[in-house]
Amino acid sequence: MFVSFVSVRSSILSASSHLLVKKGHGVKGISELGLKALPKQYIQPLEERIDMTKVLNKESIPVIDMANLDDPNVADQIADAAEKWGFFQIVNHGVPIDILENVKEATRGFFQLPAEEKIKFSQENSLTKNVRFGTSFIPKAEKALEWKDYLSLFYVSDEESSRYWPSACKNEAIEFMKKSEFVIKWLLQALMQKLNVEDIDSKESLLMGSKRINLNYYPTCPNPELTVGVGRHSDVSTLTFLLQDNIGGLYVRKMETDAWIHVPPITGSIVINVGDALQIMSNGKYKSVEHRVAANGSNNRVSVPIFVNPRPEDIIGPLPEVLQNGENPIYKQVLYSDYVKHFFRKGHDGKETVDFAKI
Repeated sequence: MFVSFVSVRSSILSASSHLLVKKGHGVKGISELGLKALPKQYIQPLEERIDMTKVLNKESIPVIDMANLDDPNVADQIADAAEKWGFFQIVNHGVPIDILENVKEATRGFFQLPAEEKIKFSQENSLTKNVRFGTSFIPKAEKALEWKDYLSLFYVSDEESSRYWPSACKNEAIEFMKKSEFVIKWLLQALMQKLNVEDIDSKESLLMGSKRINLNYYPTCPNPELTVGVGRHSDVSTLTFLLQDNIGGLYVRKMETDAWIHVPPITGSIVINVGDALQIMSNGKYKSVEHRVAANGSNNRVSVPIFVNPRPEDIIGPLPEVLQNGENPIYKQVLYSDYVKHFFRKGHDGKETVDFAKI
């Protein structure tokens, strides 16, 4: 009798949590039920949970001071970090602190909206495919769901953003993108010069022809050790420009190992990581690295990544300048939209997406 009561209660909880998500309350709505146990659809297989015994507490990704851009050491450090770590943090980057604080606050503001407001931006209801409110990653393709809500905003133009992005966060999100543009271009220029690409202007649309900004919300979780905020993956971007709040929870795989490194929040810093597109264009010189986000048992967390990408119609492959010394290409030429579609057809699976482009 006791067993059947437990299983019935469990199935009711699962059904009610699914309904909460469908109705626009998201994972935040489940979190606010005050459940003592995680709904079973969020329980990750053992191998996908974060094993704290594999976290290297004494290691950290490079932190690069960008106060003096005329110093050639800065560009050297950036290229070195992109090769050896795939991730680094930048400080004194020139994006004003109030812009960073405003977009974090606007992210919290959007997710505090009533469910009936947020649901207007779901895939079923959004007036444009460029704006989407959702949860997890690809719920239909995942074995277990991720403990996260998000608002994804694909940037087309100021006019389109002004018309369709939610008023609770659109001005702050656009401002963050605009104020970040100079440093993003500078980083790409530094990385390109180390690949012997001198004319970055001719590559600008290929490297950063499209942009997407996500507002991520990771609610407090009843059993954080059983799930993840985001599963293991590398990004499909050229570069990702990530603002995290002060809670922490981002973990990066140490290259060539099965160990993980926590990326501690540094006030005013931005986390930069190489995406698959740049790994492919650099013929593997720069590395996109697996990363993931832990769920948190005591705090809500927000993060705001800007994904800087090729345009959907661009063909990506090793750049001619990289191969001019006779280096053999390890990736083929692929249509970027095909690469992205492949990524979004499946759950997060570490670095497997990049195999799609291998020769």
